[in-house]
Amino acid sequence: MPYLLSDFLHENEGIDLTMDVTNKAAVIRSLENNEVDFAMVSTMPKKLAIKRIEHMKNKLFLVGGKQRIDTSKNISKKDFGKLPLIYRDHGSSTRLAMEKFIAAREFTIYKKMELTSNEAVKQAVIAGLVVSVMPLIGIKNSLNMFELQIIPAKGLPIKTTWNLIWLKSKNLSMVAKAFIEHINENKEAIINEHFGWIENY
Repeated sequence: MPYLLSDFLHENEGIDLTMDVTNKAAVIRSLENNEVDFAMVSTMPKKLAIKRIEHMKNKLFLVGGKQRIDTSKNISKKDFGKLPLIYRDHGSSTRLAMEKFIAAREFTIYKKMELTSNEAVKQAVIAGLVVSVMPLIGIKNSLNMFELQIIPAKGLPIKTTWNLIWLKSKNLSMVAKAFIEHINENKEAIINEHFGWIENY
């Protein structure tokens, strides 16, 4: 979201901005209650009439830290069952994707933990405490620094798309309309400049 906002805010310096980073359930609740103008989600809400701008690809991988894991081939059910897992909190799109992946592969869970942010999950994985399914967008630097490693697994990566959404019934301000226009005109350039590296994974 910051890359979508950066140039727009520089061009419109008088705008005040409030941005909340939370899980999908809380984001959708805020949108439904008309507390926010926009939301960025990778899983579309089913019960709301919304408009959207499709933004960029989202890929989720199984990642580990200091564990000694054979990454030359897909992890087996047996080896997966030996790994302690960490989940995002209930209501998170990442958690939902992880639960669907585990159920589809019929993996056995050895032990699990739960944390409330991707950054907290990432630090626990880097420390070697656990493994987790994480969005690629948040772990680029840790992969480059070899703090994290991608663990190959059948069915991964999970591929979704980030979408900027707003209520169809929302009476948008002139600023909000200008932001939509800015995104429509510049999203491809923003994606290519800041997120083109995702295609390498």
